[in-house]
Amino acid sequence: MAKQDYYETLGVAKGASADDLKRAYRKMAMQYHPDRNAGDKAAEQRFKDVNEAYDVLKDDQKRAAYDRFGHAAFENGGMGAGAGGFGGFSGGFADIFEEMFGAMGGARRDAGPNRGGSDLRYNLEISLEDAFKGKQTTIRVNTFGQCEPCQGKGAEPGSSPATCRTCQGHGRVRAQQGFFTIERTCPTCQGVGTVIEKPCRACGGQGRVRREKTLSVNIPPGVEDGTRIRLAGEGEVGMLGGAAGDLYIFISIAQHAIFQRDGANIYCRVPLPFTTAALGGSIEVPTVEGTRTKVTVPAGTQSGHRFRLRGKGMTVLRSPTRGDMYVHAVVETPVNLTKRQQELLREFEKEGGGKTNPESEGFFARVKEFFEDLRE
Repeated sequence: MAKQDYYETLGVAKGASADDLKRAYRKMAMQYHPDRNAGDKAAEQRFKDVNEAYDVLKDDQKRAAYDRFGHAAFENGGMGAGAGGFGGFSGGFADIFEEMFGAMGGARRDAGPNRGGSDLRYNLEISLEDAFKGKQTTIRVNTFGQCEPCQGKGAEPGSSPATCRTCQGHGRVRAQQGFFTIERTCPTCQGVGTVIEKPCRACGGQGRVRREKTLSVNIPPGVEDGTRIRLAGEGEVGMLGGAAGDLYIFISIAQHAIFQRDGANIYCRVPLPFTTAALGGSIEVPTVEGTRTKVTVPAGTQSGHRFRLRGKGMTVLRSPTRGDMYVHAVVETPVNLTKRQQELLREFEKEGGGKTNPESEGFFARVKEFFEDLRE
């Protein structure tokens, strides 16, 4: 006959608190206690059922197992079984416990000390020109490498690791803790299954030593600030022959004295002489590739005017195309004028009659109208 649900046995909801469980148990235990129900076999059985239900639900771990697997969690010797554990599950109850609590660290299996080595990060700053053209460079990394005398085994040359006596080479041990049978990594060998009785003197039994190595790095044209380059297997070597991690190179691009970059486009702020802006002409501007290009300036060019040079911007990563270059004109006001220059400018202003500066004349005309409207 199927067992009654433990929560129904105690007459509480599944989400009942510990205090609710305790109150329900006390009430029902008093109601069905044998001293109050002498000779009543049904009350006696009910009393046993109430105690069994409360014994499971009052314990957080048992309750979690019951909520997940129901009565099946305690079948096949679960209540007081030996090291064999819960035979109803192929992996034993340790696997059930790991499945339930592994994400919280309750019984997560670790890979032992011969797990892969750590990944490394290297920050590399390059110039904008290097980002445009690409670059082959070398870097030096301080990391763990394989110990040469012991070839990464950790044992003194001529000796070999011995089978761990604690776990008999399995790397894991089982322990009975009341209701639970818990399987853990062997504390003696840390999950390897062997112990090093004669550690290598060069590495202290780790199978690796710290050393500096030089690596060649190819930086492709068009990389952007924050680009990550991965060198597989160039990180730290794991202990006792564990696989090496990876090396991640993070690219940063130094600020340029002339150019500003925005994706594939290049921006350049160019001061423009007053006379060139007024009369027109041409100027030469540098490009990111290291050449010069001519820009035609039409007469009457104002500050803020932008000239677009197609295909003169940055290279695009893994693409034959290039961005554009934008030249921002900034008309420069003359300074340190001689008397003669000042006289010529005054003559120029007088001769202009307001027609040479239409924008400023129009602005002040609007200002005048604004104040006249306020007075009316």
